Amino acid sequence: MRDHFPDPPVRPGDADRLTAEPAVWTGRATNRVQWLLAVAGAACLALGIELAVLGDWTSGVIALSMSVVGCVAAGLLMLYGTLPFVHVAVRVDSQAVEIRCGHIGLPRRRIPLAHVVHAEVDPRVTPRQWGGWGYRWRPEQGTAIVVRRGEGIVVTLGDGRTFTVTVDDAEAAVRAIRDRLALHPGTPATA
Repeated sequence: MRDHFPDPPVRPGDADRLTAEPAVWTGRATNRVQWLLAVAGAACLALGIELAVLGDWTSGVIALSMSVVGCVAAGLLMLYGTLPFVHVAVRVDSQAVEIRCGHIGLPRRRIPLAHVVHAEVDPRVTPRQWGGWGYRWRPEQGTAIVVRRGEGIVVTLGDGRTFTVTVDDAEAAVRAIRDRLALHPGTPATA
């Protein structure tokens, strides 16, 4: 279910900014290496299925069943861990910053602009600093979606938590967030 809110009223002087900038900013980041891992997961899954169908179940049932379960489990885990993080899409509109992963958009995170206090560019987000690719949480750093090494945005929320996401043209994303924060009365805009 999507939340639908009317756009906030336009203050005098904001009309020029609204006409110069699109109503919605979108960006994405892609990691082609994840496809290789997904292919490896599909191969493990296919091997498990082949063992189950073509295996000799008359001798060594325990060993064969363990092989089938192991291959299927490894394949599913690799597919589940890689396909959602092949790419990430970021959308900034007048109400929220929305992050969707993979081709079906899951996992998804929607951060209302009313909860955003500050947005900045991090020029060097790496999987190493977050413990790998994917949806990550570290107590000292906050939450992140990392699909590749490179630039990203860091959004600081009102409760002090941060959310980091890798995205191409992070400067434009931060500029779009800051412009929208400036349009919302009562929400602090950061320079």
